[in-house]
This record gives sequence, C-alpha cells and structure tokens, in this order.
Amino acid sequence: MKYKYLIIFILTVSIGCKTPQALDTALVNKAIDNAELSHESFQRSLDFTRAWLQKTDPESGLIPSNLNNRIDLWDPANAAADNYPFMVLTAYLLDTDLLNGTLLDILHQEKTLTSRVGVLPDVYSFSKNDFNEYPLNLGHVIFGASEYIKDGLIPLNELMGPSPWQDRMMEMLDELFRHTDDFTELEKYFKRASPVEEIYGEMLQILSRVYWMTGKEKYLNWAIKIADHYLLEMDFSQTDYLRLRDHGCEIIGGLSELFLTLHRLEHPKVEDYRPPFYRLLDRILVFGRNTDGLFYNAINLKTQTPVDDRIADNWGYILNAYYTTWMVDQKVEYIQAVRKPFKALNLNYRNYNWEPGAQRGPLGSHDGYADAIESGINLLNRENDPDLRTWIDSEIKVMFGMQQPDGIVEGWHGDGNFARTALMYGLWKTQGARLSPWKPSLRLGAVASEKETYFVLTTQTDWEGKLIFDPIRHKAILNLPVDYPRINQFPEWFTADPQANYRITASDPKLSDTYNGVSLLEGIPIKLRSGERLIITIQ
Repeated sequence: MKYKYLIIFILTVSIGCKTPQALDTALVNKAIDNAELSHESFQRSLDFTRAWLQKTDPESGLIPSNLNNRIDLWDPANAAADNYPFMVLTAYLLDTDLLNGTLLDILHQEKTLTSRVGVLPDVYSFSKNDFNEYPLNLGHVIFGASEYIKDGLIPLNELMGPSPWQDRMMEMLDELFRHTDDFTELEKYFKRASPVEEIYGEMLQILSRVYWMTGKEKYLNWAIKIADHYLLEMDFSQTDYLRLRDHGCEIIGGLSELFLTLHRLEHPKVEDYRPPFYRLLDRILVFGRNTDGLFYNAINLKTQTPVDDRIADNWGYILNAYYTTWMVDQKVEYIQAVRKPFKALNLNYRNYNWEPGAQRGPLGSHDGYADAIESGINLLNRENDPDLRTWIDSEIKVMFGMQQPDGIVEGWHGDGNFARTALMYGLWKTQGARLSPWKPSLRLGAVASEKETYFVLTTQTDWEGKLIFDPIRHKAILNLPVDYPRINQFPEWFTADPQANYRITASDPKLSDTYNGVSLLEGIPIKLRSGERLIITIQ
C-alpha cells in the first residue's frame, strides 16, 4: 500500500504491558503474529542456505546441481539459475558476512571455472575438473545463460540493485548479444519447440527490464526482433503444443512485458502487435482454462483441446501477463481473468498436488507449492483479495512442512525456489522492512490497514541495529515507468520515497525528529533491551 504523507509514531513498551489505547490493538496483535510468520520464513531460508553450503565440492567451491544423479555437476540452468541466487538473497537479508564471503567466492569461482563461450557458462564436472560435455553444444550454453539470468540474477538484481551479481548478469547478456545470429538456429539443438519458446520468453523478459534499467536501444531492438517472429511471422492458432506451465509460459509473460514497454514508449509496433497478441490471450482464456479459471499444463490451439489437462502450478505467471496487458488497455475480460481463481483457490485447492511425481507423496513436490504461492503473492500485491490472502497463509504452512530437519528440502536445484517463495512471504509479513544485523532472537512483523501501517519489533536479547525500509525498487533499481507484475518479482509493499520527509514521534526522545526518505532507506538506528517491544505506526 502506497502513502504520500506519512507520520511515524514510535513507542517502546515491555512485553506483556498493556498496549496504549491510542493504538489499534487488533492491528498490533496481527503485526505480532506476522512477526512470527516472517521469522519462520527467514529462518527456514537460512537453514536451507547453510545446509546446501555443506554440500559444496571441496576443490571448486561450487554447489552440485542435485544431491543424487547430478551431484558431480554445476549446471548454469539449474544450480546457478534456481538454487544459488536464492542463497545470495537469503544472505543479503540475513547474513552479510556470508554474502560477502562464501557466496561471493562462489560467484568468482563459477565465472572462473565455468565460462566457456566468452563469459557464458557451461556445465562443469567436479570429477573431471573440466566441462562435462564435448564437443561444445552452443544451444545448451545459450539456454543455461538465459536461465541463469532470468530465473536467478534478474530477481536478485530487482531486490539488491547494483552488485557483483548485477555485473555478472550484464556481462552475460552482452555476450549473448554477440550471438544473436545463433538464436535463429536454436531449433536444431532441441527436440521440441517449448525449450526454444522458453529461451525466447526469458530473453523478452530480460531485454524489456534491462532496456528500462540502462536505456540502451540495442536491448529493445532485440526484443522487437523476437516479438516480430512470434506475433507477425507465425500463427499461434496453428500451434499444436503450447505449454502454459513452467518451461513454456515464459513466452506469454515476455510478450506482455514488451507490449507494455512499447505502449509506454508510444512505439508504433504496439498497433502491429495488439491484434495477434490479443488473439493469443483470448484463445488461451477460451481453451486453456478449467472452470475455476486456472490453466492447463499444455494445450493444442489447432484442435482447441488440452494436451495435458493437469493444472499449472505457475497459474499466476500467466495471469501476470493478463494483468500487465490490462494495464495497457483496461480490457475488462483480462482483469476478470486475473480475479476469477481467487475464491476457487480457497475452496478447492488446499493441500493440492500441484506437481506430482514418483516418491513425492500425496502433496507432490514443494516446487509446485513454491510457484503456486509465488503466483498468489504477486497478484495479492495488486488485488489484496481476502480469499487469496487466506489461501496463501494456509498453503505456505504446507510448503514449510516439506523441509527436512537439516534444512535440505528435496535435495535438488528446485530447493532454491523454496527459499525464493519463503523470502517473498516473509517480506510481505514485514511490509518489506528488514533489520540489520538480523539475529534469530529478533521478530519483526507488519500489517497495513486503509489508514495506517504498523511495524512491531521484539527481541529476546539486547540488540542494536537499524530498521531499514524498502525503496521504490521498480523506479530506483530498474527505472520502470510502472510496477507491472512479472515472473519472480519480489513485490513492493511499504516503500520509502527519498524525496519525502517523515516526522517521527517517539517515546525515546532521541528518536523524535524529522527524517527524510533517504534516512529511512539507510535505516533508523534502534537500541533495544531484552524483552522490549517497539511499535511503529505509519499514517
């Protein structure tokens, strides 16, 4: 929830003392509950990170892709794309020593050991001390780099901003730019079309976001070249296999991001793209959904039938595209499509087996839950629907219950998606605020109403540090003209504007002052004794 004029009241009270009458007791108690939920989210992410770091190869220092049949390999499309980046984000929020130590070392090592086509990485074998595959398969290298950037480094960059990981992202993207001619021959490397669509969809998302971040036309022009192929040269109505779940849905999200970008630029391509893009979206709504408004895994648009009628766990990834397109033209059918599943989720999709598989049990893989819950969190940030909110709070408990006592979840690269979604959930429960340094003895929770936002901080030990508020990241980091929903985005909740001033009134006279937004972004210095509670109300 966004506010232009903010007044902050801070009171320090002992745990167990009566809450002042001026405060909304229900909101304070809700924030206290949220503090426990955010703490569990963060602790589980940290447990995951530390557990996986125990599995690093002692010579290379890299983590394996899986703990079973791929324990000998660092794979850019898996270990680098899905697991390692969310260790980095966990440490960024909770353990800066780990971030700037072991995890930064892994970045240097993967670049040194795995770069094969310029700075583009390839699969590296620990036992061979060499690349796993000879001769070079350029298609696999391109796929691995696109996965590493879009699935891993882009969401990391959207939360952290400028960093060595942003540098790695940009150098790989610019290396890919030198191989644009090779993209036209991707089909020869893959047996089915969906991996090619995944690569192109990932590139559309990457190029649209990086265009805004850098302002460089070369990224926009490359994205337009890709979109020309899918919207002007081919006919989706003749597609016999359109994958709507992960590893296929990326093309739909990518086209929507470029469509909004071109609209904001008043680019003439918008008018060329609108009819074929709308035809695609409209057909998916007619032939690609069940009665609850959720999407099938894959459909045949030629026969207008499902190919795989299981329900896609990443339903929100597709709905992001409808919401983004609605932001351009306010087509009512698209916002209705976004809202349609919310009540059904709460009624029919509790403990749902989103991603079944052998030996995964009746609830399937945690990875299905991670994508489904992420889908909900990102849309809740826009719609704030009570049914959706209740469903997310219910299903996160199911996902948390899938983590093993040692911190490992299922022992494959998808474990990182557990941490990704746990961090998203935790940041929702703190409204984007965080503590530095973080300690296991701390609890921070927040809750927003129409009039005010409450932040509650408690500590079980003496603590001194800072309460840091979230910036308007889509502007400050990506320079986006509008905060449209996008795959693997970390949503913004309460954000501090560096151009605004904030009056803070506190029971501790040292905290009573007028702060500018920059000070809130740098963090409010706080010192608490064991057993104290800090309540911050923002109106």
